Amino acid sequence: MAESLEPTPVVTTTVGRYLATRLVQLGCRHLFGLPGDFNLNLLDEMLAAGDGAGGDIVWMGSANELNAAYAADGYARVGRTVGALVTTYGVGELSAVNGIAGAYAEDVPIVHIAGLPSRASIRSGARLHHTLLDGDFLHFVRMFAEVTAAQAVLDGEDAAAEIDRVLETMLATSKPVYLGVPLDVARAGVDASRLATPLARPASDPDAVAAFAEALRARVERMDRLTVLAGPGVHRRGLEEGVARLAETAGVRIASQVGSKAILDETHPASLGTYLGRNTLDPRSQAVVDDAGVLVMIGTVFSDFTTGFFSHRYEPAHAIELALDHARIGPAVYPAVRLQDGLAALQDAVADLAFALTADVPPAEPLETPRDDSAPLDHAALWAVLQEWIDGPAGAGGTTLIAEAGTAFYGALDLTLPARSDLLGQPVWSSIGYTLPAAWGAALARRDRRPVLVIGDGSAQLTVQELGRLLDQPNAPVVLLLDNDGYTVERKIQSPDAVYQDIPRWDWNALPAALGARAARVHEAATPGELRGALAEAGDRSTSHFVRVRLGRDDAPRLLVALAAGIAEANARA
Repeated sequence: MAESLEPTPVVTTTVGRYLATRLVQLGCRHLFGLPGDFNLNLLDEMLAAGDGAGGDIVWMGSANELNAAYAADGYARVGRTVGALVTTYGVGELSAVNGIAGAYAEDVPIVHIAGLPSRASIRSGARLHHTLLDGDFLHFVRMFAEVTAAQAVLDGEDAAAEIDRVLETMLATSKPVYLGVPLDVARAGVDASRLATPLARPASDPDAVAAFAEALRARVERMDRLTVLAGPGVHRRGLEEGVARLAETAGVRIASQVGSKAILDETHPASLGTYLGRNTLDPRSQAVVDDAGVLVMIGTVFSDFTTGFFSHRYEPAHAIELALDHARIGPAVYPAVRLQDGLAALQDAVADLAFALTADVPPAEPLETPRDDSAPLDHAALWAVLQEWIDGPAGAGGTTLIAEAGTAFYGALDLTLPARSDLLGQPVWSSIGYTLPAAWGAALARRDRRPVLVIGDGSAQLTVQELGRLLDQPNAPVVLLLDNDGYTVERKIQSPDAVYQDIPRWDWNALPAALGARAARVHEAATPGELRGALAEAGDRSTSHFVRVRLGRDDAPRLLVALAAGIAEANARA
């Protein structure tokens, strides 16, 4: 009698657990957000996903959804991974939309997961709380379609396939995506066998790579030097080591864009620092980029802030460009040549020609050390003292410097960052308040580096609710609160004495303990000497430190003064 063959049983899991497992597979082990009645099933399932995913995903509850989005953004940028947040329908997800839009503008991969009402409620148009009472439950999905690369509202039958489709789009585009999970779908069963096949970014077209490499070699062999402008795409693809290897070739000079500072150790002989058009701090570096015979742009973005309000003199259309999803040599475009393969082709082309290249990298000009430690503190002294500290033992273990849009960010661009350092900012979207929650995300993503946040008082008042969570991190964050009595960057642009430039005066020294960071050390600095002393104490990594830095209302870093003049001029023309 023939032996009966029984079908192999299908191993199932729930939608929530499947999604959590996929996130962990992609390197995301922290989930930001807030609970709400429409996402509780989802949260219970996601947080129950176990060791089959290679480890659990950890919940990081935030004070509000905007902060959660910012934290997920910082987590993804610094960790070179993906970020994730969970919100509830309507009121929760709309609070996060600004953070998701910023991630879209700056190519940060985040999955925004919204807990929706049940499928029955959606189909019947039930008049539920958090809705607009019009029976249309897809208003907010359509809103997010404007600021995400892919969207899906999951149904039970094809939920696993839809999750994979949306996450693969996130990987391919390096942009945020949206998943709506109805209340009843979170616990619906799906086939778990798909989890055995990891998700990955799409590969390059081998024929396109070969054609590009051949044309690139023909173009490069006619050059006697190579000037590179590296942008944020290098960070998004984790290709910093590739750029560093390129810098070892004789005659290669590398400048970074705003938003991609410290792609290369800025003490390296090939480093040109940060390029910002006519506002570049070292004019010799500006000349090297603008006068390059052929400029090579790697992962760059083109905007008013990255070009010094379009004061650049190089012509992007004539450049060699390595973008996230294509390569270009002048007008010739090579689709489906991914950034990592374009960079590898460039390394190969240059390596054979290194003997023909010449090096003429200008040396960096150091910041001037303050001469009077008892004088009122200004930005020139602030950044010089911070440079000393980062160069010393305090920065030896690696630093993530997080600088808020405005005075902090454009002061930080004046620093020379050593190896194992990173600068986190948001130069394109430039949403004030971004960096405080983003610093929390960055602290979680890179435990091996110490977070140092520099943020103005006006910006901090937007998102200060996460200060306690940030200062409670074990890698002993340092927060420099620039207390300059309002919106200094806006004062530099227009109407410095207008009432709308003022903010309430807070008791900043009392805030860390009030927000839960009772063990944090609190310091105050109004002179270079006091700041140097506070930072010396902050060298103690057994606890976190909060430094209130008192500055003049109208004082600003030299780069911001120049940029603000450009904005004012543009506004006047408009």
